[in-house]
Amino acid sequence: MGLRSERGPVLLSVMLSAGLVAIDSTILATAVPAIVDDLGGFSQFPWLFSIYLLAQAVAVPIYGKLADIIGRKAIMLFGIGAFVLGSVLCGLAWSMPALIAFRAVQGLGAGAVQPMGMTIIGDIYTLAERAKVQGYLASVWAISAVVGPTLGGLFVDFLDWRWIFFVNVPLGAVAVWMLVRKFTEEQLTRTKHKIDYAGAVLLTVGGSLLIFGLLEGGVLWPWISWPSLAVLGGGVLLLISFALVERKAAEPILPGWIFSRRILNGANLVSLTVGVILIGLTSYVPLFAQGVLHTSALVAGFALAAMTIGWPLAASNSGRLYLWIGFRNTGLIGSVLVLAGAGLLFTLGVGSSIWVVALTCFLIGLGMGLVASPSLIAAQSTVGWQHRGVVTGANMFARSMGSAIGIAVFGAIANASLAGKGAIGSHGSTSSDVPPEVLAPAIHQVFIGSAVFAVLLVIAVLIIPRKIETDESVQ
Repeated sequence: MGLRSERGPVLLSVMLSAGLVAIDSTILATAVPAIVDDLGGFSQFPWLFSIYLLAQAVAVPIYGKLADIIGRKAIMLFGIGAFVLGSVLCGLAWSMPALIAFRAVQGLGAGAVQPMGMTIIGDIYTLAERAKVQGYLASVWAISAVVGPTLGGLFVDFLDWRWIFFVNVPLGAVAVWMLVRKFTEEQLTRTKHKIDYAGAVLLTVGGSLLIFGLLEGGVLWPWISWPSLAVLGGGVLLLISFALVERKAAEPILPGWIFSRRILNGANLVSLTVGVILIGLTSYVPLFAQGVLHTSALVAGFALAAMTIGWPLAASNSGRLYLWIGFRNTGLIGSVLVLAGAGLLFTLGVGSSIWVVALTCFLIGLGMGLVASPSLIAAQSTVGWQHRGVVTGANMFARSMGSAIGIAVFGAIANASLAGKGAIGSHGSTSSDVPPEVLAPAIHQVFIGSAVFAVLLVIAVLIIPRKIETDESVQ
């Protein structure tokens, strides 16, 4: 466990590391036109985002297990190093395929940074303190929602798009320096561990195929086609094989007890549902604001940023609430707020005000702050140090899977609506080519889907037990 006297610098280092990932998720979108103009490969640029998500998602549970074996510090330093290395390589990329490959390196680094940051916080802060600190981490994403697009625009307009990657080098260097100097873990017991190589390979390949199939279904090939069935079916078969291997492994990556505890099942289902709803908002709210309400990209971005402002405000104050009324009741309040926000999405139309869009996003952000962080803290609090990494990794993996599922489901819903009105093919494939009266109903169908998953979020919270037995070592 980290030394208590060094918690402030360690928290700052974790926040800087989280900032690397958070800014990267928002800064790249503004630079895509400049990148395509320079490197070409317009048809390939969506892979800049897909490959990153893919690499990040499949690596998370493996890092979580390794952190419980060799410690958090080593995995966190590796993650920051891989992310910075990937950033430098991206800045030096000479073609779109090269840039896509180097984005995979970045994704592998991000897969360590996010869960390790949350695990370290779980190690060095008490249960009562943890929600406020999680709010600090959430605020990093709120700041990045504004800073990322702004920096991206400045770099593209006044310097070069490559600087959106090079800016990660000094930030990563400071984070590493502070972590090395200020974070000290207790000496781990020297025992011989048996690495679950077979499980790691099956999870990586099977998870990659499944997420790849969800991301590209309906894009590279029709959903009902041999390539789609082969990729998704292969992924499912490999994950079934992974589950069978894990039952016999000496030190499995995802132990069976993770799926036998009600609190962990509830928290992971919450995380998966949060991932679905988030990807729906971040993908289609800006599209609605620009394509239907005819706002600028900047205004649309700020409307969505209202969600990332509400999230840390609620998360930082959720500690007092869950210590008073419990984790499940806190999560229920949050999930009901998310459901109410999703209901407000139904009222949006061609004549809506952008301020109503921002208010809706803010309300959903408040709900997310009361359900996402407390459910993760609840899961972490039920296990000791030796299992906290794998629990956090499983929770983050569930959110990544939710994002992949959300992209697939909402994309299929929107495309089906547009195809039904003859918009795809006749009007083009960009939102500016589709009339608002055609685009609005399509996105409205996505909002209905978001409301359905908001109902599932309430059900997921209800799975969490009223009374949670916490591990004494985390108090």
